[in-house]
Amino acid sequence: MITFDQVTIHYDDAAEPALREVDLTIEEGELCLVVGHTGVGKSTLLGAVNGLVPHFTGGTLYGRVTVDGRDTAHHPPRELADVVGVVGQDPLDGFVTDTVEEELAYAMEQLAIAPTVMRKRVEETLDLLGLADLRHRALHELSGGQQQRVAIGSVLTAHPRVLVLDEPTSALDPTAAEEVLAAVTRLVHDLGVTVLMAEHRLERVVQYADRVIHLPGDGRVLHGAPADVLRASSIAPPIVELARAAHWHPLPLSIRDARRAAAPLRTRLAGATPAPVRPTAAGDGTSLLTARGVTVSYHGVPAVREVDLDLRGGEITALMGRNGSGKSSLLWALQGSGPRSAGNVSVTDPRTGASSDPHTMAAAHARRLVGLVPQTAADLLYLESVKQELDQADDESAHGSETSGARDILDRLAPGIADATHPRDLSEGQKLALVLAIQLAAAPRIVLLDEPTRGLDYRAKTELTQIVAALAEEGRSVVISTHDVEFVARTADRVVVMAEGDIVADGPTSEVIVASPVFAPQTTKILAPLPFLTVGQVTSALEAADPEPRDREDQA
Repeated sequence: MITFDQVTIHYDDAAEPALREVDLTIEEGELCLVVGHTGVGKSTLLGAVNGLVPHFTGGTLYGRVTVDGRDTAHHPPRELADVVGVVGQDPLDGFVTDTVEEELAYAMEQLAIAPTVMRKRVEETLDLLGLADLRHRALHELSGGQQQRVAIGSVLTAHPRVLVLDEPTSALDPTAAEEVLAAVTRLVHDLGVTVLMAEHRLERVVQYADRVIHLPGDGRVLHGAPADVLRASSIAPPIVELARAAHWHPLPLSIRDARRAAAPLRTRLAGATPAPVRPTAAGDGTSLLTARGVTVSYHGVPAVREVDLDLRGGEITALMGRNGSGKSSLLWALQGSGPRSAGNVSVTDPRTGASSDPHTMAAAHARRLVGLVPQTAADLLYLESVKQELDQADDESAHGSETSGARDILDRLAPGIADATHPRDLSEGQKLALVLAIQLAAAPRIVLLDEPTRGLDYRAKTELTQIVAALAEEGRSVVISTHDVEFVARTADRVVVMAEGDIVADGPTSEVIVASPVFAPQTTKILAPLPFLTVGQVTSALEAADPEPRDREDQA
């Protein structure tokens, strides 16, 4: 179905090729997972399948890429639209209509599909992706996760033979992600659709993959069975890290298989107390922000309902909940820029001790007290180069010795981004890293991050965890709205869960997510009922119990 024959892709301003001498064949009905660190060429590989590379992006393509017998060098994307469906990293970039229903029908209109067939497919897709209640909603009013589902649905209605998905679950809550992946799997198994998917949250998708395509970062492409590739890969989900630590053979890729292999490990860990993921929260527990009765409504429909919340210094709070539960609306209301129908927010200035509403502050003052990184991080990028963005951030922040400069933070999150690069030429993960660096350079007393791990690989998430922990150790309060349960398990002290605009759970991370079948991390699911959250806790407990490592967990 898809063939890469000695393919090399070299962008004009790059010193080295993005892809080098790639030989790859993907068969009909195969689900291939593309993995690699941020910026190694995953989007380039995907873009070459439907001709976006090089017809739209520029650069030079050497070799030959064929899809269903069509050479992409001679067939631009419009001539491949009936066979290849593409969902990009940012769903807003692909929308061309105003409402959900119109967007689902648009691709079929361009392919001249009969109206009766169009209506049937729209209804099927609305049900398949849980969008029926949103059919008449304006696209710009949807949450990021809802927009992601609409973007996937707009491609599925055309019934393409090849489906290219770039981070398809990045903005989805765990339940919605499972629904989307189940739908994609049905397309593969029942209709023989070929799927090429790039995804950083491997814990969600690796169990569905027939093959893993690994881009190590030097332009080469390595591929093979998921267990074979991931056993030695620098990128691996927690289930694989746990299998490595316990020396399990063969390598389990699903929770079910891992639980079967974990019986001896659970016996060894019985009675062990997991080490704290983070040291005791810094600071004296003083409240830096107090919100009382905060209500946010859009066109009379409440998104946040009379929420009371205290954010304390030295604490990292994870804000969780399904798509559309009100998380982003609450963050914008706390920051002061978003609408607020009722209630009040009070932020304490540590220099003066005075309390005031961030909505009434001057922008420069508010940024030093409350910083927000939105879901669509690129909205904050407006200059011509990465260096200009970083320099502007440092100038506005006037950072001192207490915090790192924007360039230092960026190099920790996503190393290797050149100063001269235009921000719009970065991958979504790199854009997010750049905006995080810009906002964190000001080191505000309260940091609000809306889906900060979207587009970040495991290495970048680890760096983000360290940066967030450093901010908390300085007595700052950090709130992270996220669907990434693995990141929450390794980072947060406290978890607040929202549903339909209300706070339905608020407590220590170990209590809230362990008790939830939806939000529990992989390690917890595998070792339940033992209260372990992370692989690091497991390895620490094993080292304490058995200083001399032994392969007692080998499974035939």
